Amino acid sequence: MEKLLVTGATGLVGASLCHTLLARGISFVPCVRKLPSTQSPGPAMFETGDLSVAVDWTPALAGCTVVVHLAARVHMMQEQAADPEAVYRAMNVDATMRLAEQAAAQGVRRFIFVSSVKVNGEHTLSQPFRANDPPAPEDAYGRSKLAAELALQAWAARTGTELVIVRPPLVYGPGVRANFLRLMQLVKSGVPLPLGNVRNSRSVVALGNLVDFLLLCASHPGAAGATWMVSDNRDLSLPELITLIATAMGRPARLLPVPTGLLAAGASLLGRRAAAGRLLDSLQVDVRPALDRLGWTPPLDVETGIRLAVAPLLNPYPIADQ
Repeated sequence: MEKLLVTGATGLVGASLCHTLLARGISFVPCVRKLPSTQSPGPAMFETGDLSVAVDWTPALAGCTVVVHLAARVHMMQEQAADPEAVYRAMNVDATMRLAEQAAAQGVRRFIFVSSVKVNGEHTLSQPFRANDPPAPEDAYGRSKLAAELALQAWAARTGTELVIVRPPLVYGPGVRANFLRLMQLVKSGVPLPLGNVRNSRSVVALGNLVDFLLLCASHPGAAGATWMVSDNRDLSLPELITLIATAMGRPARLLPVPTGLLAAGASLLGRRAAAGRLLDSLQVDVRPALDRLGWTPPLDVETGIRLAVAPLLNPYPIADQ
């Protein structure tokens, strides 16, 4: 039976992946930067410390055949680093390659690298992003993920380790933060949103769907040596997404039909055009190769994924089972 090493085990995706591994009885080693004050159910966690400096992964890698590398410096909405390129590279490229080299030395068979759609770019026009499109990252985060992909491909060719690269778009689910959380909070507040005229199309992936796909990538022979785009296989406009969130909350979707040109102009005047683009622009990925070549079917439909995502906002203090 496979034994997995999971980095970023307390993050949004990592925690869900570990929970699923535990439920399925799959052996794994959860790796975290700092041990929590209380041990979560499951195997003992491996504390890495700061990944931007050398880490001895040997104890954690013992017996592992698959690595799922989720730990990363994620995209920052308000960057504070004096040299973002260097900080992203130290974490997302250098630390990744140190783990990869040690994994190969320990006999790991497959290395799954969770990258980002930002490697492709920030928006699509006439067709969805495909894995073999020329990369066009626009920020330090996207460039660091691309650099890691290229370094890993050279490493895999040299060591013979099976490499799987996954580029998810926006991930949503219980515990999601940042833009998706703010959007859910706005819908819950009942504040009218001037987004009724937005006619974009965006790919998203439910947390449960991404975890299911990563587990498929850990075992499917056809996943190795390829880069995969992943989504719910149902793209949404922003008004459709807001309506689904409102429906899951049992609230009306309060959408005002403000012209999108006016919204974009206002955002530009406020120096927020990039942030507005994440709401107004289209960003689609082509998930057909995953469906056709791997036979993957997302287990969660969008409505179910949204209901799971909004549940913690509706009942933030669940009553423990008696």
